[in-house]
Amino acid sequence: MDSSPFFERGKIGGRMALLETIRSFIGTHDQDWEDDQLWTHHELEITMILEGSGRFRLANTEQSVEAGHVVLIPANVPHSFHAVTPIRFGVLLIDKMPAHIQSLFYSMIQGGEPRIIALSRIDRDHYERLFREWLRIRYARLKYPERNYQAWVEILLLFLQEHCYDDHQALSMSTVGDYIREHLEACIPISELALMAGLTEEGFRKKFTKVYGMTPKQYQQMCRLSEAKWLLSSSDKDIQTIANLIGFEQLHSFSLWFKKLEGCPPSEWRASQRLYHH
Repeated sequence: MDSSPFFERGKIGGRMALLETIRSFIGTHDQDWEDDQLWTHHELEITMILEGSGRFRLANTEQSVEAGHVVLIPANVPHSFHAVTPIRFGVLLIDKMPAHIQSLFYSMIQGGEPRIIALSRIDRDHYERLFREWLRIRYARLKYPERNYQAWVEILLLFLQEHCYDDHQALSMSTVGDYIREHLEACIPISELALMAGLTEEGFRKKFTKVYGMTPKQYQQMCRLSEAKWLLSSSDKDIQTIANLIGFEQLHSFSLWFKKLEGCPPSEWRASQRLYHH
């Protein structure tokens, strides 16, 4: 008979989260908490450490986990968690999902073994917001619950697939990536980014390009374009303000840059997004 630590960890609002195909919850524990044995269950498991630190144990190995780590555990793998500090988990247990959703999970692991991946600070915050919204959706009265559940689980898995890292240096690159995304208005010297990553400028360029598939400059430009398009489509900010927010002092320079990348000026692009609104 399958057993799971989450019958202990998974209380929400004083009752068990027992769902037909998905169990999900946020669990909080003090530093003395631990599973009293290795547990096994038939679901695919995704556990993210939202706060604190602990240990993840298998039959013959033990690894440290901390905030931002995501543990992917295939079905029927004996495992346990143990707190080192006060700890908070976001847990998703998946059963009876369509093959294409299960394949997303298995695409992130190798050899059928659990895997620990890491999210950068910004991506961790984004995932937690998505996860909390998923919890709200899961317990809402819906017209099409099955379709909603599958869509949201797929979104969470796709997010992890796009933003996860399991190499220490790759994670350090994601920290630099966060810094670039948070300072789009700034002209950041490559020397400052290399120092942040603890690498030489040449070593930093090579590692960043390996992780992101583009140079730091190209990544900054991509983020600036994404933010510009977001602001143009989702706000009524004037174009000069948008230009300033992503690092352009001159409206003319911003317009030329945007047109080079998108094929039309920002004002025309904004109008095209709203063409069918009325």
